[in-house]
Amino acid sequence: MDSAKAWVAANYAEPMASMQHSLRVAYVVFSFCAAFFLGGIKAMVVGPVAAALMILGNVSVILVLFPAHVWWTIYSLIKTDRINAGLKLAVLLALPVLFGLWLGLSIFGGALVALGYGFFTPWISTFEAFRQESEAKKFVHGIVDGTWGTIKGSCTVVRDFADICFHSYPVYLKELRESSHNREPHSIRLLDVPSCIVVALLGLVVDIPLYTVIALIKSPYMLFKGWQRLLHDLISREGPFLETVCVPIAGLAILFWPLVVVGSVLLAIVSSIFVGLYGAVIVFQEKSFQRGVSYVVAMVAEFDEYTNDWLYLREGTILPKPSYRKRKSSNSTEFSVRTNASVKGAEYPSGSGEAPAMLVPNLAPARSVREAIQEVKMVQFMLVDVPIGWKIREFSVDNSVSIYCIRKILTMANNMGGHDEGMRAEGQGPSEPECHYGRRPERVAKGKGKRP
Repeated sequence: MDSAKAWVAANYAEPMASMQHSLRVAYVVFSFCAAFFLGGIKAMVVGPVAAALMILGNVSVILVLFPAHVWWTIYSLIKTDRINAGLKLAVLLALPVLFGLWLGLSIFGGALVALGYGFFTPWISTFEAFRQESEAKKFVHGIVDGTWGTIKGSCTVVRDFADICFHSYPVYLKELRESSHNREPHSIRLLDVPSCIVVALLGLVVDIPLYTVIALIKSPYMLFKGWQRLLHDLISREGPFLETVCVPIAGLAILFWPLVVVGSVLLAIVSSIFVGLYGAVIVFQEKSFQRGVSYVVAMVAEFDEYTNDWLYLREGTILPKPSYRKRKSSNSTEFSVRTNASVKGAEYPSGSGEAPAMLVPNLAPARSVREAIQEVKMVQFMLVDVPIGWKIREFSVDNSVSIYCIRKILTMANNMGGHDEGMRAEGQGPSEPECHYGRRPERVAKGKGKRP
């Protein structure tokens, strides 16, 4: 019997391996189709219930607390001292738009989140059952997961959203009122209020259509490039297809990739609203209507450039991208220009009465040049006398060490090295180990040392 098994293994090893591979592929395909249809059935049964609970709960919270939110906001805005009268007027004029955006986007976004959570959570939970160890557990979890858990999760989402609207938002407004005495108030000129309103409206008029056009034009690239990348990973067994267990979930990602593209387009359109409104903040920060307009134009170019980079298209953008921030002053604390005004009593051999200004890196804390050289210990020497009329004094430099002075000090060290050798030849200098670490110089050994 063993000989027969050995003969079969020796002669039919390659066909058997090919058959096992084919069976494994057939098993993966059958499991994916079974999980896909089972998840679809669970989504059709559980999805409407979970989505209805989330939509009704979130919309009820929004509509019931909306009058209270309006009153809390206006009351806190009037009571706070963090902003002056002009900024209060600007915010009060913008409140109707902000509250309208809150109602529209919260209800619309809540409905989309509810539909996505209610229908896709059971589907994904079915595929996640493949992570179980045994086949029995995979079968049981494929049926049970994503049913009652999805309904409980929708109730949890409604409860958390109600906590944010009923507790967190009033607490934030209370802190805004009570912390106003401890911080410097923000102010805006009344002349800038019309500029803020005009730039905010201009941002909505310009950014929303252009963001929408750019997102729609590039959505086919996102669709096909995403499919190309996922199929490449499927063939080469890379990325999400590296493990066999993850193949069904990655296959689900291939099927649902168009929905991801649609969601990205909607997200770009919604985000353009807030990007356009932020132009009013730029006007407030920069105190310039022109820079606010430049921000509105530049944001379109930045969005185009960002999508190009994300989709691996051409670098940069062909759209104009003006600067909307003031350039920082060159007089920063990191570098400073210093002359030799702090060096008193120094006489230069060249005859010039003033050293050129140098760009000096800021060093902290302030210390003398001699202390800096002693700390670095690049050269060890003894200051005995000063050649050519130079007189060394300790001097402090405000948070910096002059590069010009360091160069002169090192030049003096080189000159004084020859000076010390001459003194040592006459028996007046320091001992050899003290100057040269125990090494006798060649010039002193030959008796050629001279006083400079």
